Amino acid sequence: MATRSIPVTNNPEANQLLVTNPFALLVGMLLDQQIPMEWAFLGPYTLQERLGKPLDAATVAAMEPDALEALFREKPALHRYPGSMAKRTHALAQTIVDRYGGETSTIWKSAKTGEELYRRLRELPGFGDEKAKIFMAVLAKRLGIRPKGWEQVAAPFSDDTPRSVADITGPDALERVREFKKLMKTQGKGKDG
Repeated sequence: MATRSIPVTNNPEANQLLVTNPFALLVGMLLDQQIPMEWAFLGPYTLQERLGKPLDAATVAAMEPDALEALFREKPALHRYPGSMAKRTHALAQTIVDRYGGETSTIWKSAKTGEELYRRLRELPGFGDEKAKIFMAVLAKRLGIRPKGWEQVAAPFSDDTPRSVADITGPDALERVREFKKLMKTQGKGKDG
């Protein structure tokens, strides 16, 4: 059974939000590009604080895009590219409202197979091949959500190599993931090594 924790930030409340709020977890994964993982996954907690109410897809989708962007741009900014990431977050929220009735966890709870889950994730704004596979590995390794065949679809992120946020169980694991990424970069390879 997977440990239900995602200790990627140095803020226990932010880490807990990732486990208890499916939309927050999805937004953290969306933001996880071109910035450190800790910053990306702290983003949903910071956004919730700035909203002053629980973070959910319906709330974000109902916002004016400019208002959401203003929250992203507040100091400290939620991302290196606050404007474009605010737009993607808004589009993500709208997609969840339109396709899943605002219930983010329906994306994975009703997926019968790894292929179906992968397809659903790839249809989300900002989720390419690698991001979809990593998110599947996060669901499986950290939250115990493992639709049939997920390992094959999420490969290589389903293995035991510490290569992504899915493999972070604490500060030591975070350092192992960083070391792996640095090694892959020096060899001219990506996280899929």
